[in-house]
Amino acid sequence: MDDSVKRLLQRLVRRIPAQMLRATFEKWGRLTASQQRTVNASQPKWALAEALLEIGEENGWTVKDITELEMSYIMDYPNQGTWYVFQFMDPEDDADTVEFIKFKESFKYHLKDLTITVSIKIKKHTDDAVWIRIAWGDDFSPPNHLKPTYVVHYLQTPYVFVTNMTTKQKPLLFQALVLSARYQVMNDANLSGRKFTAVRDLLMKQYQQVFPNKYPSPLAERDESVSNPLVEREHVEAATKRLQMACEAFGDGMLPQLQTSVYKLETKFKDHTNKTMLEREKPFRCVVKFASANLLESLRSCASSGIASTPVTPLLASIILKGRNYFVIKDNITGPCDQTRQPRD
Repeated sequence: MDDSVKRLLQRLVRRIPAQMLRATFEKWGRLTASQQRTVNASQPKWALAEALLEIGEENGWTVKDITELEMSYIMDYPNQGTWYVFQFMDPEDDADTVEFIKFKESFKYHLKDLTITVSIKIKKHTDDAVWIRIAWGDDFSPPNHLKPTYVVHYLQTPYVFVTNMTTKQKPLLFQALVLSARYQVMNDANLSGRKFTAVRDLLMKQYQQVFPNKYPSPLAERDESVSNPLVEREHVEAATKRLQMACEAFGDGMLPQLQTSVYKLETKFKDHTNKTMLEREKPFRCVVKFASANLLESLRSCASSGIASTPVTPLLASIILKGRNYFVIKDNITGPCDQTRQPRD
């Protein structure tokens, strides 16, 4: 193995959690039964990496073998990094007939036609998702396998999930995708998150959606010391109503684990006593960001407990109803409007 393959293997071993190593190696299929017994996942990562390097030298592993290992791990444990969602628009007449083999061949052809120094690996997951791993290079350097871009596309849907893409790579990737999927353009879906499964489930409605019209039963008594039955009844009715409104906004089941929601306000200065500021051409801009380990669950809990006022504002309810977590609010617009974001370099 050359030095670049060794660095890629060492980095990958450090990246994969110890409890996932054995299952990942078994699925990879590059280790014999005796070699799997030699590789002890409980030993320190540096020792494990050294053992794998020795086996790799013996087996003659190439960069293709190591990227297969990485891709196998990422496909089974995709909840890492930040995933951005994009949406195809304006389909061609044959967009709904594109199959995996046709898409795979077309994507490789178009992307390599746009940039020669690129390494592409495409696999189909058990849930019919097409996974694409892209290592980018340029005129002066070969593909960098240490910083690949991952793309996930479910055929016959307009959605594409991307992580680790730079602004420079975006137009090349988008052009190859729209040509291969038989669409005209791709737009930002204004949805992102660190957990791929949560972003996917929210956008494609693959979670339990229960929006009750009436909460089934009163809440159980929480304070036995309340002696006045009228006060007790009023408290229970208020709590039940808050819970009802929270469930109507966010549902009554498990929610996708989003971490952030961003609201960007753009407004004109409206104080007519200040002519200098009133003549300002550019609007004032302000950004509000909500963050939590499980944002939707936190918002539902705040509403049902009385920390946040009810009924829930449409701006917060739009996260789950519209499948977005980035909104732009402008003058003379009652609700959030579309706005395209650029991925970070």
